Amino acid sequence: MRRHLPRGFAAAVSVLALAATATACGDDGTAEGGEGDGTGTITFWDNNGGVRTDVWNEIIAAFEEENPDIEVEYVGVPINEVQSKYDAAIQGGEGLPDVGGVSTSYLANIVAQGALDPVADRLAESSLDGQLMPAMLESVEATVGEEGELYSVPTSANQGVLWYRTDLFAEAGLEPPTDWDKFFTAAEELTDRGGNRFGFTLRGGEGSVAQALDAMYAQSGIASFWEGDQSTVNAPANVEALERYVGLYNEVTPEADLNSDFTNMVATFTGGTVGMVQHNLGSYPDHVAAFGEDGVAGVPMPAPEPGGAHTFVSNPVDGLGLFRASDNKEAAWRFIEFAASHEMNSLWNESAGQIPANTAALEDDWIAQAPPTAAAVEALSDERTTIVQLPYYLPDWNNITKADTEPNFQRLLLGEMTAQEFADDLAQRFNEAEAEWREQRP
Repeated sequence: MRRHLPRGFAAAVSVLALAATATACGDDGTAEGGEGDGTGTITFWDNNGGVRTDVWNEIIAAFEEENPDIEVEYVGVPINEVQSKYDAAIQGGEGLPDVGGVSTSYLANIVAQGALDPVADRLAESSLDGQLMPAMLESVEATVGEEGELYSVPTSANQGVLWYRTDLFAEAGLEPPTDWDKFFTAAEELTDRGGNRFGFTLRGGEGSVAQALDAMYAQSGIASFWEGDQSTVNAPANVEALERYVGLYNEVTPEADLNSDFTNMVATFTGGTVGMVQHNLGSYPDHVAAFGEDGVAGVPMPAPEPGGAHTFVSNPVDGLGLFRASDNKEAAWRFIEFAASHEMNSLWNESAGQIPANTAALEDDWIAQAPPTAAAVEALSDERTTIVQLPYYLPDWNNITKADTEPNFQRLLLGEMTAQEFADDLAQRFNEAEAEWREQRP
């Protein structure tokens, strides 16, 4: 059974598109590779290995059944290691895959090193032509800034969500955490440290800074990442929001959250003693598996006040890249084309709980039957909603928000650094990266 797209769906997804532009530059000497004869073995790097391994194995099995002359060698790379693994392989001059999962959060960095083939012409001549969401295509194009060119085929987009245990909220007589006051009230009332029960679990390890930015802008309502050429990360309202956010640690959260990455955070939530967790649509299947569809619900990141407008940070668009050094690009492209097809793109996104790039998949039943996805689309469709476009076009974006500042975030949680100091340092890193990027533009 099919359904029509809800009014405003295209506009909703379009806000996921990155408005900023960038320019790819440089060439590290990566070999050009070749088309090959369309048979043999190709290597695929999954950029969220472990979490998405099962669904990719299902897609690969279907592809190999339809293409018995091609074998896909799967390599699962943990999401927190994928950019450094790509960088190391590029710098080493060997070991890159034929096809790899790439997010717009680090796409500009890979393209700047000359490692990916442009794919706009291939896409125009393929069965995918006209089948992919224009907003996601525009996001991929804008990330690198070459007009009319693409360096990945988009597969999905995401959105931040606050997940909560409906049973625990009902027992405590609490309302859904749709605004920040309700969230902080619930976090306190659901906490019983002596009974090992906590209102919230916070991501203090890998991936922590991105989630902190999500919470900061959602609370402050600041509408832009830049004011002129200076980042608003350390604006007073954002610093105040950060102080309130990190103040949750070890008060209404487990102490072990200090080192929690995505996997540990979700495991803490699904372990049964935590009331809420902040993550994106991608963790919905984990929560349903733990609590059932009626035991968990997800709302968009809370509004600053009851019934108020939402402010969201933009989320990266995930996709598949064709690596320049591949000696079997014909077979590699056939795999990309297959994986982004209606059936496979729908399969992957239903498993991941994300928004599909293939427009036919957007009409599949599971979209309507996934309340958190529907709620995210509704919030994004609201004309009052503000999207803060994050500068994924900066080649240093991923380094800044991960390895460069995650240790500082842990210091912040431990009280060894103030929110103002953390935000000032983070803003300065962004300001310097922006200045360097502007200087290198032709």
